[in-house]
This record gives sequence, structure tokens and C-alpha cells, in this order.
Amino acid sequence: MFDLLCKWERGDRAADDLLHVALQGSALPARDRALVTELFYGCLRQRDALDWLIAQKAERKPQPDIAALARLGLYQLFFLDRVPAHAAVNSTVELAKRASSGRLGGFLNGLLRNAQRDRPALAAALQRQPLAVRCSHPDWLVTRWLARYGEADTRALLDWNNRPPKIFARVNTLRTTADALLAKWRVAGVGAELAGIASRALPMIEVRAADSAERLPGFAEGEFYIQDPSTLLAVELLGAQPGERVLDACAAPGGKTTCLAQLMQDRGEIVAEDSSADRLKQVVVNCSRLGVVCVTVRQTRPADSSETWFDRVLVDVPCSNTGVLRRRVDARWRLRPDDIARLAAEQLKLLQTAARRVKHGGVLVYSTCSLEPEENRGVVEAFLKSSAEFTLDRCAETFPPRDGLDGSFAARLIRAAH
Repeated sequence: MFDLLCKWERGDRAADDLLHVALQGSALPARDRALVTELFYGCLRQRDALDWLIAQKAERKPQPDIAALARLGLYQLFFLDRVPAHAAVNSTVELAKRASSGRLGGFLNGLLRNAQRDRPALAAALQRQPLAVRCSHPDWLVTRWLARYGEADTRALLDWNNRPPKIFARVNTLRTTADALLAKWRVAGVGAELAGIASRALPMIEVRAADSAERLPGFAEGEFYIQDPSTLLAVELLGAQPGERVLDACAAPGGKTTCLAQLMQDRGEIVAEDSSADRLKQVVVNCSRLGVVCVTVRQTRPADSSETWFDRVLVDVPCSNTGVLRRRVDARWRLRPDDIARLAAEQLKLLQTAARRVKHGGVLVYSTCSLEPEENRGVVEAFLKSSAEFTLDRCAETFPPRDGLDGSFAARLIRAAH
């Protein structure tokens, strides 16, 4: 756990990737794997609040490795009820001794025991801090949201982001049915129920499991794909039909690609492109596991003006991820204020390039998992000003506290027939 936190602090790898590698070959039982996940993600979610607590009990800012250990101990004391206080202190101090040959044990022992003794007063004082501190989000981002949403909705959004996400499985109807998968999971003792927020064509199951998806019955057989229902918004707007030719322009890791194949009953052709050859490998893996054969995977290449033969094109662009901070727990700390304008400029270029590949009378869907207007309606408005052949059919978006889903945006655009 300490190594995971230090690796995240020292590098630029996503928390999800680090945890996946750490647990992939682990022999830990499901309960312990769940605890490791909770501690790792929890320390990242509550990073600012934990640093505030450290500042109350430390005379100076500790070095990064020491801070990581202090956060680990304080998270268990203030945010995790199932670990007894004495166990949280003792286990963290032992970690410090092993990591530093005892040099840091005394410092952390004193800090954590003082925090434990003053826990009620510290917890109350934390709740009096500015919203960005007590809800552990970057101040500039909270300021943006307060200006747009107001106090109540912003607080609800911050609280949403700080709760562990629900797990949803899209049933792969090319391989099984929702009833069959639910029955299989009931036999295996997996808690699950059909989610009422999905369509008949794309059934979703809410899963209550402590273990990873790869260990659930039916995973190897390709009977489901882990995916939040908000990701279906763009796919459903695209409206792909069996027998059509469809382009998924930013396809990796393949969740929307395989979803499109399911809607098309695996009939027709889907070209799945992405700029990353490494990430495209995951599209191939997912298509193979789910039994999808109508997908052609290839790396993005410069668009030719004659490439206008796709009936429908989906452009699910890289974005700030502000709609999925609950799920991508470390993204809030990687994001910078100037990233949003930079991303919007890149997103517009991707949309303009993809638009040239839509046939006359065809459909183009632009989507993000961002809440920021610059990346959403702002990009669409800029595109329409430069692309007279396209008209906006409709937009759809989700706001997590209101809709109970991750944040997403999608716009459906139609190219003129002639």
C-alpha cells in the first residue's frame, strides 16, 4: 500500500493502472483486496483534507514519503470505521519502521496518536474549513463550480465524487441474457440486480461484489463488460443500425465500440481507431472476449477528404474527466486550470477531422465525460460556425447528483444530404 501511494506521488501513471498491476497477480483474498482498494483510492480522494489534518499536528510539511504514510494512517482514523484506531496507528508506524529502518516511526507515532486523541475536535474543525479543503478538491475547480452551480449543487457534486462508485455490468446480449447472467451470479453468491436506467437493447446490472470484475463468473466467457450507464448516452444518440458502416474515432479501450457492435447485432462494419497503438491492443482484447467480429481495429491516420463513406461517426474525445472524478479518483489532482481551454482546442480539431468522414445525410456524435461548458457546448458551437454542412439535432447531458450517473455530454449532428 505504501509503495502504491509513493509510486503515484512520484510519477504520472493513473491510479487505476497502478492498482490493477498491483492486484493482478496478487493472492490476497477478496476482502483484503477490497481493503487495499479502499485505502489507496481513499487516500487519493481525501488528499487535501488529510494534508490539512497533517498540518494541524506537524510543525513543518513532511517529505512526500512521510506524508504518504501519514495520510494512510489518518485516513483510517478519520474516514474508515472498520479499522480500529489502535490498529491504524500501529500498522502505519510499523510500515514507517520498515521503510526507514525505524527513523520515521517515532514521528508518525506521535502525530497519529495526537490526532487520535484530538479526533472529535479535529473532525469538527475540518468541517469548518473552506469547501475545497473539507471536500478535498482543487480550490480553482470548486470556485468554477460554485459560480456555475451554486453552493447546494456544488456540495452535492463534491460529496458524489468522494463516494466509492457503484459497479455496473453491461450484459453482452451477443453471448447471454440479463436473466441468465443474474441467475449465474445468484448461484455464485454475487449480489446483483437489474438496473432500471438502461434500455432493453443494452441491459445493465448493478453489481455488489468485493472482488474484481475479472473474477466474476462469466467474465472469461465475455458475458458482460463493466461500464457506467452514462457511457451509453452517446451510443444511443448515434443510433447505429445493423448493416451500417460506423467509425468510432477515439475507440480505446473499446467500451463504446463493443456497445455499438451489440446494438448492430454484430452486423455491418465498425472501424475502431485511436491514436495510441498500445491502447488499441485493449480494444482487440475486449472484442475477442466479447465475441465481436464486425470491428476493424487500426491506428488513427490522417483523414483523406474522400473518406466520407461512414453512415455514422462517434467522436468520444479525451477530456478533463470532471464528470467522472468519482471513478477516476486521482484526476482532480492532475488537472490544471489551463487544461480545459487546451483540451477544448484539441477536441475541436478531432471533431472537425472526424466530420469529414461522415457521408452526406449521415450522423456525427460528439461526446465527453466532462462537466465543463468549454469542452461541451462550446466545442459544438465552434464546430457549427466552421462547418455549415452540419446542423445540431439535439444534445443530452447528465449531472451526477441529479441523475445518479457519472457526468457526460453528447451532441448529435447531422450532415446535409447534398
